[in-house]
Amino acid sequence: MSPTLISASRVILPDTVLEPGWVETDGVRITAVGPGLPAREPDADFPDATLAPGFVDAHIHGGGGFSFNDADPAAAAVRIAAVHRSHGTTTLMASLVTAHLPELEKAVAALASLVEQGVLAGIHLEGPWLSPDHRGAHAEELLLAPEPAAVDRLMLAGRGTVRMVTIAPELEGGLAAVRQVTGYGAVAAIGHTGAGYDLARQAIAAGATAGTHVFNAMRPLHHREPGPALALLEDPAVFAEVIADGVHLHPSLVRFIAASPARAVFVTDAMAAACAQEGHYRLGGLDVQVSGDEARLVSDGTIAGSVLTLDAAVRHAVREAGIPLADAVRAASQNPADMLGLSDVGRLETGRKADLVVLTGGLEVAGVMKSGEWLAG
Repeated sequence: MSPTLISASRVILPDTVLEPGWVETDGVRITAVGPGLPAREPDADFPDATLAPGFVDAHIHGGGGFSFNDADPAAAAVRIAAVHRSHGTTTLMASLVTAHLPELEKAVAALASLVEQGVLAGIHLEGPWLSPDHRGAHAEELLLAPEPAAVDRLMLAGRGTVRMVTIAPELEGGLAAVRQVTGYGAVAAIGHTGAGYDLARQAIAAGATAGTHVFNAMRPLHHREPGPALALLEDPAVFAEVIADGVHLHPSLVRFIAASPARAVFVTDAMAAACAQEGHYRLGGLDVQVSGDEARLVSDGTIAGSVLTLDAAVRHAVREAGIPLADAVRAASQNPADMLGLSDVGRLETGRKADLVVLTGGLEVAGVMKSGEWLAG
């Protein structure tokens, strides 16, 4: 494939912003990046737009009416990936909510094949090792303490494709599970937890490097009992997931997390209703009602994931939280890639995959390139 030269009024790089700038690809990977006007006529020119790395969603359950917990998770995954790709997400994980262990084992094994094929970047187990008191939209009767044999069972089912596991460290065996998960080379994330500040610090010392949707489904911040959020946000080695949709967090908290020593990671936590119609859905066996921008459990009104896309998260962060565009873009691309150890994506740099997003002045998606190919339509 012949080289493709793309120019734009703004190009967001890992440590700077080119105004203007250009990117050249060989059809699959980025071969050069530079400031100013390119030396030859570009193949694609976006004079009033921003060129950004393709977004990376580390925590996503579904979209377009499909869920990774569906009976045929592999078929669902292809549809989910296509829906979110149209919103700039060129790399995504498959997040699974709590289910019976045999069901999770089957889903992990099925999704592992799609990770191996490159459709997905990995698998995220959000459950079953969560606190019943901070379960969110997870079935309480299915929650378990992380027994070593069960952890091994699910990690081995993934054949090395389980990249992240959310754990409540206060559960019996919780700290040992953190060490066990990281021993497999996966990210251990603190989440759905009632852990105190000191225990959260112990979990980080044991190897946890991420916080699952910080502030949501965890013990709240208190001036005498700071809880896990402060422990996560004060540590520069930690990645802090943020659901920037105006429902899960007040914009001031989105801004607070982005300014903290921790590295902000925008995630959607999207369920099947993302990019689909309002109405009734199921999430991990629980009934969910979706209306407007909110998905809530029918039983008690608990927030049940989101209907967010990462381009909308970037817009919200910039417009409502006042976060600089470059920082918001990095929170949706560079930071999640670093959190997951994905060396091929998340940055516009020579040698990386040619995954990129074109954003208009209004921060709408005007074009998406995946592995050097423009997304049709």
